[in-house]
Amino acid sequence: MPETKNRLIKKYPNRRLYDTRTSSYITLADVKELVLEREEFQVVDAKSGEDLTRSILLQIILEEEAGGAPMFTSDLLSHMIRFYGNATQGMMGKYLENNIKAFTEMQGKLQEQARAIYGENSPISQDLWAQFLNFQGPALKSVMGAYVEQSKKMFDQMQEQIESQTRNMFTGFPFPKYPPQDGSERDSGSAGEPAKSGSGKKP
Repeated sequence: MPETKNRLIKKYPNRRLYDTRTSSYITLADVKELVLEREEFQVVDAKSGEDLTRSILLQIILEEEAGGAPMFTSDLLSHMIRFYGNATQGMMGKYLENNIKAFTEMQGKLQEQARAIYGENSPISQDLWAQFLNFQGPALKSVMGAYVEQSKKMFDQMQEQIESQTRNMFTGFPFPKYPPQDGSERDSGSAGEPAKSGSGKKP
């Protein structure tokens, strides 16, 4: 079993989860609370020692999506599925991860400033992030829309440059036995043969 400094949770064949720190069985809802509390943990198979953390987190997401207000629409999920096996799969995963981290850091800094100004348990401090999103929501959507549009334009320009470079490269490439488009070879005859004129009779 791999050594880890995180909180270790073992999953048994009966699908029960055992928390080695508290020496007790826990539920998926308890694991969700660990995530919300930012507790570092690792879920492993009790028999093989295989890391099952991602699998458990995906189960939590699935339960949340099946609840009242899902975060991912069917269209978004379809787009995400199409990225699997695609050349951009790794890049898209990193892109989503970086954006979520940036959003989380912004949320954390705003909450820290609010606690420093209004106090830990102040209602203003607790509701400031929600108020910020209510006021800044349209602006954030506008910024993200402009960013996506700019990225799309940059991609289109890059694609056009690649196509142009490809055309230029193959235009000057000396392909053997490639018939000229102007028909000059047909008019002048092949090499070593005189050009034919009329019926061949002397005037």
